[in-house]
Amino acid sequence: MTFSYDGSKYNGYQKQPKVKTIQGELEKALKVINSEEKVEVSASGRTDAKVHALKQKAHFDLTKKMPPDGLRKALNSLLPPDIYIKDMEIVSDDFHARYNVRAKEYVYRINMGEYDPIEKDYIYQYNKRLDTVEMERALKYIEGTHDFKSFSKTDDEKDDFVRTIVQTSLIRDIKNVNMVTISFLGTGFLRYMVRNLVGTLIEIGEGKRKSEDVIDIIEAKDRRKAGKTANPEGLYLKDVFY
Repeated sequence: MTFSYDGSKYNGYQKQPKVKTIQGELEKALKVINSEEKVEVSASGRTDAKVHALKQKAHFDLTKKMPPDGLRKALNSLLPPDIYIKDMEIVSDDFHARYNVRAKEYVYRINMGEYDPIEKDYIYQYNKRLDTVEMERALKYIEGTHDFKSFSKTDDEKDDFVRTIVQTSLIRDIKNVNMVTISFLGTGFLRYMVRNLVGTLIEIGEGKRKSEDVIDIIEAKDRRKAGKTANPEGLYLKDVFY
C-alpha cells in the first residue's frame, strides 16, 4: 500500500492509546472492510507528530478477498480526507514493509520570506535569510556512511548509529526564491535524525557555525554538539524504495 497524509492534525504515524494517529485511522477503516476482524498495519517506519508523507508504504494481511483497486477505493471512502491511498498491490507472504526497505527519501521545506499563515503547517516558517551556499557545502560532509549518534534522539539507546546517506541536495525554488527544499536519500534514518541535521544546517545558514563543523559534530558522537531539532511541519517522507 502506497499512501500520503497530512500529518498536521495527528500525533504521528504510530498507534497510541487515546490520541489520533495515522496507523490508528488505517486500522480502524480496515477493520470495517475486514468484517470487524482486526487488521495490523506495518509501515516502512513511523513519522512524528505533524510530519507529512507523500509516498509512505505499508503492508497488512486481510482475511476478506478483494481486488487491490477495489480495496483501495473502499479504504479511501472510509478514511478521513487527510489520508489518501494512492496504490495497492498484492505482495508475497515474505514481504515486509519495514525490513525490506532499501532506501528512503526525506525532504524538508523552509520559507525564508514573509510569514505565511496558510502554509504554517506545511513549511517551516523561518522567515529570515539563510546562507544557502554554506548550507549546501555542509550537506556534502553528511553524505556517506557515518555514525550519526550526534544527530539521533537524545535518549536513544540503540547499539548501532551507523547509517548511509546516499545523496543530498538543496533546491531553491525558481518561482519563489525564498523557498528552499533540502533532500536526504539514505538507506536508513534514526529517530529525529533529519530534523536534527536540518537544525544544524540552519545554524550554519545563520553564520553560527561553518560548513566544515559538521565533520567534528559527526566525530563527537554527542547529541549536545549538534544543533537544535528543527520543527516538524517542514518535514515530508517523500518516498520509500525496495
